[in-house]
Amino acid sequence: MQFPKDNRVILAVGAGLAILAAVVLALMFGGSREPAPATGASAEPGGLQVDLADAPALEPTRELRCFVDGQFIGMATLSDCARRNGLATDALDVGLDETGNLAAAPTASFAPPPTLPTQDLAASGEADPVRDPADGTAAAEPEPRVERASGTPCLRFTGSEWRQISADMSLNQCVRSLYAGTCVRPGDAQYGRYGNLTLRLVPRRVEQSNDNARFRILADQDRNCQFPGLGG
Repeated sequence: MQFPKDNRVILAVGAGLAILAAVVLALMFGGSREPAPATGASAEPGGLQVDLADAPALEPTRELRCFVDGQFIGMATLSDCARRNGLATDALDVGLDETGNLAAAPTASFAPPPTLPTQDLAASGEADPVRDPADGTAAAEPEPRVERASGTPCLRFTGSEWRQISADMSLNQCVRSLYAGTCVRPGDAQYGRYGNLTLRLVPRRVEQSNDNARFRILADQDRNCQFPGLGG
């Protein structure tokens, strides 16, 4: 009679162990799924990247290195720096300066437009003076000039002189040849020339001018220093 009773005890103990094992497994697998959302949430801030050039718009009270008349005058907010320059805030270039710190300066304040190149006279189609072959004093009739079917010379200002990089290309090609892959810091500028247009690279954009003084936007530059709006 004792033997069957022992069997029931063994069966009861076995059932209890099975239930306990099931509970433990449920806790293990259920617990392993709990941290997943927390991991994803913690990964988002780490993957968030904020362009420092946009920081003034995000933090109006943040102070930047402020430049007035090409000189560093100290730390100031973007609005205060614009006030000291006598300009609106959107007239300041904002980005990282040579020290790696956020800075604000008036557009092209470190690099004013250079003197126009003399090559423009030839590119404009004006005839060069021709001497009389007889005595070299009287001016003879100029030879007929063949008008260019298409294309215009593209020049780069190197800091001391103008150099032609192509005698025949489109405006978009000229801009890409001059500035693709090149970005400048706040207050700095690089100049080029396309026909009678002065081109100017400043932070985030290329500008154009017909009078070498008043500039307007020609193309926006992305963070990779490229011009997607100009095509391939």
